[in-house]
Amino acid sequence: MEQSVVKEPEDVGVEQPIKPHVGRSWAQRLVPSRLAARITLINILGLLLLSVGILYFNQLRQGLINARSESLMVQGQIIASAIAGAATADTSTIVIDPDKLDPETYTGDANDNAMGGSYFPITPYRAGPVLHRLLANTSIRGQIIDTSGSLVVDSNFLTDSSLITQTAITPPQKTTWSERIAEPFYWLDDRLFSQNFPLHVDYALDNNQTRPEIMAALAGATVNETRLNAKHETMVLVIVPVQRFLAIQGALVLSTQGGEIDNVLRGERRIVFFTFGFSALVALVLSTLLARTIARPIRRLSAAADRVRRGINHSRVEIPDFTARSDEIGQLSGSLRHMTQALYNRIAAIEAFAADVAHELKNPLTSMRSAVETLHYAKTDEQRAKLIEIVVHDVQRMDRLISDISDASRLDAELARAEVHPINFDDLLFNIVAHANDIAKPQAAKIEYIKAEVKAQPSPFMVLGHDSRLGQVLRNLIDNARSFTKPGSAITIKLRRVGSEVEARVEDEGPGINPENLEKIFERFYTDRPDQSFGDNSGLGLAISRQVIEAHKGRIWAENRRGKKSPEGESPILGARFIIRLPAMPEGWKAGQ
Repeated sequence: MEQSVVKEPEDVGVEQPIKPHVGRSWAQRLVPSRLAARITLINILGLLLLSVGILYFNQLRQGLINARSESLMVQGQIIASAIAGAATADTSTIVIDPDKLDPETYTGDANDNAMGGSYFPITPYRAGPVLHRLLANTSIRGQIIDTSGSLVVDSNFLTDSSLITQTAITPPQKTTWSERIAEPFYWLDDRLFSQNFPLHVDYALDNNQTRPEIMAALAGATVNETRLNAKHETMVLVIVPVQRFLAIQGALVLSTQGGEIDNVLRGERRIVFFTFGFSALVALVLSTLLARTIARPIRRLSAAADRVRRGINHSRVEIPDFTARSDEIGQLSGSLRHMTQALYNRIAAIEAFAADVAHELKNPLTSMRSAVETLHYAKTDEQRAKLIEIVVHDVQRMDRLISDISDASRLDAELARAEVHPINFDDLLFNIVAHANDIAKPQAAKIEYIKAEVKAQPSPFMVLGHDSRLGQVLRNLIDNARSFTKPGSAITIKLRRVGSEVEARVEDEGPGINPENLEKIFERFYTDRPDQSFGDNSGLGLAISRQVIEAHKGRIWAENRRGKKSPEGESPILGARFIIRLPAMPEGWKAGQ
């Protein structure tokens, strides 16, 4: 489809070089753009949610606790059996009365005389070395409590060969830089992932039988507990009854060191946090690079658009060209450049139109002024009548110019606001031709209408548009053809279908058009009528016709009708022909499409 060509002033139409982009200052570069901040925030927020989800739904703590409890349970049962066999009183001198042994009535109480009044107390000097040997290479703490609730043995205070207790006093050490860095991490880890386990109170030397877990163990049950030490570190306890035969001599308490499970969890969380930090750093860098590829072009486009809006420079402002990018930024740049070009073209057209209007209005005003000033010096009635006739003619010419200028100036807005609707171009042409013949003067040229039949389609001449404006174009062409046609001649209007377009031709038998003026006659205020008096036409008719047809996405042009070539090789001009082509209405068209 051909595009309209708008005449531009020379200074406006010259392509100006794109000015180099002025970069931002270092202070401005330190402040991230809003788009960069949003991209970075969204990416880091996604990583943060993922990391929090991993930490929150991670079942590693409970798995470690369960695994440690099962391990301690097995160890406790083995150690309790060893202590029961080796650390109780010598049974070689004890005589058991079988008649008094009643398993059904035996309760396991240390004071129970069901075994003939025999009692096997745990001897510390035997239990201590056994417990120490079994726990020597482990970090497990073992404690033995007898049936009276007294703490008999504690592995933390035993040496290798005696019951002499020892207490290791750690010498004061300076805090290393890594520990100082880790302190806030540990503080945050304790606050975020603290567990609601009960606080463990260390067992006293006596009166421990009131503790629930000790009571359960002395009753023959095996108990496992998860508690927190004084430093709020997770520790696992397993309480196993020490039982020989059916007699319970005490309870064995095995507990993990505080921080053993927490250190594993902290290591896992440290890996998660490190992964998050590294991923966040990568996301920050990538987000910054992504934002630079998006925000910087948009910022340049926005700045150029602002310069166009403000119109600071007299020279035209070029929108930066990013059309080489095959993304939305490139599409936006191309759209803005085309929009700006159309805006400059429209401004140039308005300026040219305003200059032409001023020039065309100045001519009748100058003529009228000269006639009025000369009227004072006219001495005869004939001279005064001639001058008055000039004034009347100029007034009529100004009225015609103002009407045509007003019509041309509001044409774009009217075509943009009005909705198109289906028009039968055949009926429109037929009615206009009939009306033109009815109102024609006797000596005016008659109009003949010829339509080419199209049998393949039911409605071949349907178009979309504004019937009033299309009728105005047809009337302009008919009036223009009559003005160049001599009385007794004919004007022919032909209608046919050409592919997907509807074509109308207006042919006259006039002198034709100079070949160099075939395009120029569509310019505003241009007239080429040597046989008519000056000012009878405004020169806007054909310009308005082209404007209307192009608004309907059609084309209009002029050409000369020529006859057969003469022996000298020249083809005589038989008249002028104006051709209109409009796109036919698509099949199945609905309003609002």
